[in-house]
Amino acid sequence: MEPFARAYTALALLALDPALGGIVIRARASAVRDAVTAMLPDSTRLHPAMTADALDGSIDVSATLSSGTLTETRGLLARAGPFILTMAERTDPYAAARLAAVLDAQAGNTLIALDEGIEEETLPPALADRLAFRVDLNECALGDITPPPAWPQPAPLGRVRAPDDLADTLVMLAVRLCIVSLRAVGFALRAAKAHAALNGRRETTDEDVAAAVALVFAHRATQLPADESPQDTPDDTPPPDSADTPPEALPQDALPQDMLLDAVIAMLPPDILDNLRANTGPRTATGSGAGRKKIGNRRGRPLPARDGGATKGRVDLIATLRAAVPWQTLRKRDAPQRTGPIIRHSDLRYKRYVDMSDRVLIFAVDASGSAAMARMGEAKGAIELLLGQAYARRDHVALIAFRGAQAEVLLEPTRSLVQTKRKLADLPGGGATPLAAGLVAAHTMAEQALRRGLTPTVIVLTDGRANMALDGTANRTAATADAQAAAQAMRNSGSETIIIDTGRRPEAALARIADITGGTYIALPRANAHSLSDAVSSTLEG
Repeated sequence: MEPFARAYTALALLALDPALGGIVIRARASAVRDAVTAMLPDSTRLHPAMTADALDGSIDVSATLSSGTLTETRGLLARAGPFILTMAERTDPYAAARLAAVLDAQAGNTLIALDEGIEEETLPPALADRLAFRVDLNECALGDITPPPAWPQPAPLGRVRAPDDLADTLVMLAVRLCIVSLRAVGFALRAAKAHAALNGRRETTDEDVAAAVALVFAHRATQLPADESPQDTPDDTPPPDSADTPPEALPQDALPQDMLLDAVIAMLPPDILDNLRANTGPRTATGSGAGRKKIGNRRGRPLPARDGGATKGRVDLIATLRAAVPWQTLRKRDAPQRTGPIIRHSDLRYKRYVDMSDRVLIFAVDASGSAAMARMGEAKGAIELLLGQAYARRDHVALIAFRGAQAEVLLEPTRSLVQTKRKLADLPGGGATPLAAGLVAAHTMAEQALRRGLTPTVIVLTDGRANMALDGTANRTAATADAQAAAQAMRNSGSETIIIDTGRRPEAALARIADITGGTYIALPRANAHSLSDAVSSTLEG
């Protein structure tokens, strides 16, 4: 089944049985995607950043005050019909929870989630699990667009019957495909009945079941069962006694499951099929790599107002009035002489905002000694690998090299791969190891990043043998003390730190530096660009 035919069939099944929840359409904004959503003219468009007032409704303050009676506005989720959620991969937890509650209520609403994410970005799992279908249109072109098929007059869905053993067959197939969703079997059973009704039938056929498992199970499968060859494996179990065993208790023929399994495999993309054959487990999103989410009372995307608690801010007048309006009747009885709304301290609501800070990876690289050029080459390769993912991870990258008696900033925070390659073309090397100077320079850049709203992560790449103090003297004891003092300053500022030991043997002094910073110590005696990149990525995502 082609992607467009799959999408059209899924939408038609949702129209017959809204209890199927909805569909995830993974595609960037384009005419290809619009061709599918055009089938839903009476839908309600939602945005992942909509506030609680927009989704659930609220008190209309001006109408309430003018009329003297409580007047409320309806939220978008109170509307009937399907919802279309754009940029579904960015749905915040509150919106995801409210949408999930609406789908669980089974009031006839369905959700078409438009997933525009890149790589592993996807919508929240709890919400995706409530949507029966998923279609990927990223590889489709305008020439692939086909008109919706003409189905016959649908049969009444409530009168469609399915075999009694169909549920058992679907459960066994879900187990073989290692599907962890508890809703998948129920969705497949509903989809089979809806597919039969869509084609004017009152009983499900093999075609209906095959279409249902292909639409519901294919994107949920996390492994393919091993090939089973019954003819090669002797079965010593004696045949059941037909006189003592009722016909319904006899083992079922394995052929229907094999046919259904073939239908699921046919719907899998080739690369996914390769991963499943390699026994790759379910892939879960580990985050986009963006900086910390900061909630404040000054700037950013507005959040629902809350009681100030320990931290106050600017009063949200509208939210305050909404909190006070329901109590006006009782308060007027206690103070009939008062005119206008009676506002109490407990009614005060304060503005809140959420702002996502970008992250900057600050590489502080030891460029001293005989192994300097190798370390610098490793750092260059690791930075270029990380920059290749910069768009998806939303990271900036900076580079500091320390050698001799000082540290030098080679690259200010940037996302430009071209600029990085140009700056890293000619790297210095040789001399003593001023580890303290490198830590001080990294700490200074991290504080500058914090003041600019970035979230810094300092990554130190060295063998740990500090031998140059901050005052420029070649004193190993003083150099170690200066490095520990700089590490303590980094800890006090709250900067995240990763210390990568590239020495032939793990260096205890460097592990001590990592402990003082409160960061992570990684010993990579044979580090290369890929191992450095993997180590940094796994630490950041962990």
